[in-house]
Amino acid sequence: MQYLSYKRVLIYFLFSFLLISCGVSKSVNHIPDVKQYALEIPKVHRINDSTFSYNQNFLTKNKQQLWELYIKGNPLQLGYNNGALTQDLMQKQEGIFFSKVEGFVPSKFKQKLLNAFLKWYNRKMYLNVREDYQAELLGLSQYSSDKYDFIAPKYLRNLYLHGAHDIGHAMQDLAMVGCTSLAVWNENTEDGDMLIGRNFDFYVGDDFARNKLVEFVESEDGIPYMSVSWPGMIGVVSGMNKEGVTVTINAGKSRIPLTAKTPISLVTREILQYAKNIEEAIAIARKRNVFVSESILVGSAHDKNAVIIEVSPKNFGVYRIQNTSKVFCTNHFQSDVYKDDVRNQKQIEESHSAYRYEKLQELLQEEKKLNPEKMASILRNRSGIKDKSIGNGNEKALNQLLAHHAVIFSPEKKLAWVSSNPYQLGEFVCYDLNEIFSGKGLQRNDFSKSQLNIGRDPFADSQEFKNYEEYRHLSLKISNAIHQKEELTDGFFAHYTSLNPDFWKGYFLVGKYYYHKREYLKAKIQFEKTLTKEITTVPDQKSVEKYLNKTDKKFKKY
Repeated sequence: MQYLSYKRVLIYFLFSFLLISCGVSKSVNHIPDVKQYALEIPKVHRINDSTFSYNQNFLTKNKQQLWELYIKGNPLQLGYNNGALTQDLMQKQEGIFFSKVEGFVPSKFKQKLLNAFLKWYNRKMYLNVREDYQAELLGLSQYSSDKYDFIAPKYLRNLYLHGAHDIGHAMQDLAMVGCTSLAVWNENTEDGDMLIGRNFDFYVGDDFARNKLVEFVESEDGIPYMSVSWPGMIGVVSGMNKEGVTVTINAGKSRIPLTAKTPISLVTREILQYAKNIEEAIAIARKRNVFVSESILVGSAHDKNAVIIEVSPKNFGVYRIQNTSKVFCTNHFQSDVYKDDVRNQKQIEESHSAYRYEKLQELLQEEKKLNPEKMASILRNRSGIKDKSIGNGNEKALNQLLAHHAVIFSPEKKLAWVSSNPYQLGEFVCYDLNEIFSGKGLQRNDFSKSQLNIGRDPFADSQEFKNYEEYRHLSLKISNAIHQKEELTDGFFAHYTSLNPDFWKGYFLVGKYYYHKREYLKAKIQFEKTLTKEITTVPDQKSVEKYLNKTDKKFKKY
């Protein structure tokens, strides 16, 4: 045992030495030069438990429980203002994220290896991030927690966290993502103006999604913009600028990248801050080196058009629709550049991306002219193709009941609607960028235009939704029971599957429980029932069939 301990330590130090010798030292010790920026350390005035201010900067929580942040200044000042106002929220978000990592990697020794690996993996990131964004992150990081300094210094940790979204996309098989977005205009909307809708299905747990942040940013350089994400994030996953340029991102199929470069959320941030039209957005995206495959749906009020910029580490394409005024984006590429891409073809054939794309086409055939309310209805749709009931939480649905947020943009009117909890089922809160960025001076509680809000989905208050939430809770209980070899009753499982009767995963999970308990007849019944449901992907289908074949063999043997 003592020999093994020494061996582990030796391997760790050898590995760490190799990492440091591969250029890690320079990146770990890098601090951006911020001497050119004037700085006033913010003195935050606490008005009440949910409203804080500093000069013309505000953080407040609306009645729909969305946090709203307004900040302005030079890059370094933006970071300080953001951090000072959101410090408690940001530290809470950081804690939630790293507790997830600790859950995945409970071993302290493996955590040290992971930390060493992260420093090596992210060694080139700072070389691919704009200096002004580094300055902003440096300011923000002054308000990070001391608790996680063992992972990396605060500034580097904040930089690393901006690449976490990209890694989640690269590892799609972990079911962290499955986003859907669409743009319609001219004959496809009631007034002819453009509408863009998106579901952002990046799931890191319920706690992570609880504190949504709607951010309004006026940098001293560039175009004012809004974005929807979470505390501690300066990148953009969903946003619109004052010129009516919008960005939303959807994952493509990626190799697991060998080194981190420019996080995609910082590419889209740059587009919002500096692009007035589609061509300027394309030019910005083209010059950045990314490390995952991503679709960026860009809408433009000036062009009254939308395109999909498709980026990957080794390729770049732009999908422009022809002879129509609508464009759909799920999780596969559509431009000619990627038509022979093997990974993209596999994504189309084996994932749920093509299914959701077809569902969008079906809904737009049924609803010829959209308005914001009808767009919200599409984003909330839980059924399969031809209205088939496929179970709540199925990733083949547009609404997978795990969205961090949904958002609707009207670029020409400069209006945005942001969903509130739960998922995209709560009230959509409307914001008018013309008013917010009018230069008249924003007062707290002046953020939203409540008379234009879109109402809460009745499903959120239904028994069916309560059943779904119980189903999710019990799913975790069953997974734990399998790993910890705990006893659950047949009656428990009957109740469990009745909560979400059309969803394949429930039956599959029960089947796996019985399989590990060596109750093969009961397992066989559950696996066969699973195969009668709408299974999400080809790999999932094969996994169920594999379990059924193994169960048959075990059953015959016994």
